[in-house]
Amino acid sequence: MGPSEMERYKGIIPDWEGFWEAIRAPLPTVIRVNTLRISPSELRGRLEAQGFRLTPLPWDEGLFRVEGETPIGATLEHWLGYYYVQEATQTLPVLALDPRPGERVLDLCAAPGGKATQIAQRMGDRGLVVANDVSAKRLQALLANAYRLGTRSLVVTEARGESFPRPARLFDRVLVDASCSGEGTARRHPHLRRGASLGLIRRLAGLQRRLLARALELVKPGGTVVYSTCTLAPEENEGVVSWALDQGLAELVHWEPPAPHARGLTEFAGQQFRSELRGAVRIYPHHFDSEGGFIAVLRRPDA
Repeated sequence: MGPSEMERYKGIIPDWEGFWEAIRAPLPTVIRVNTLRISPSELRGRLEAQGFRLTPLPWDEGLFRVEGETPIGATLEHWLGYYYVQEATQTLPVLALDPRPGERVLDLCAAPGGKATQIAQRMGDRGLVVANDVSAKRLQALLANAYRLGTRSLVVTEARGESFPRPARLFDRVLVDASCSGEGTARRHPHLRRGASLGLIRRLAGLQRRLLARALELVKPGGTVVYSTCTLAPEENEGVVSWALDQGLAELVHWEPPAPHARGLTEFAGQQFRSELRGAVRIYPHHFDSEGGFIAVLRRPDA
């Protein structure tokens, strides 16, 4: 492949050749067991009896890599809501959010519902999960998944995330899985192997700043906001979080994920980011045969 926007990351991605090899390879299929309805061992037994081969991911007994001749979405168990097909990297932001039973949690950009239903599951379906999205079409998929998985604590709203109404009682935790240029999904979308245009990246960064600022207004003082993307662009990742820190809107909390990862950047292409960004997390496709992504855990100041 000739020169591309993706090559601007050559200096920041460890094992560049391993990265390129990974994004050219097919993406493994991963499922998240819906423990509200079935145990991981029981589901594994049911699927293996149908000829599927399941390999547990080392950091979560409820995540399995699945291989088989039949599409994994075509089983009775899928229809019954026993599992959700969810890319491995995309399960990590909810681990960073660490929702607890009985809390009020907002997923600001929730469709199609993978993370929102994962939040409800980790809360034992006790509390309130508000799953919001701006797209009515995407909300149809979110509602279908919420019904299929049987998450009773989840309610769905349609609003622009950057102007989500301020509730009478603020949220304990907010997830901002922001719309982004999607470079980390190049394994599923081959055109992204060349990288996204800088014009698009800069336009999206403006929206992402507004989303993050609103999330930090919606969470209680001392509450947690997790900012995540599926892109590699520092302008959409460290740049957005560094801006929030500069504005005094948040403090960054160092997070150590259970999966292989790289740390956040403190500089890129002549741009300096706050030193605290080392506490953020970057996931590259060759880390554990996954997609790429970025995760930062933020705390709203008490005052």
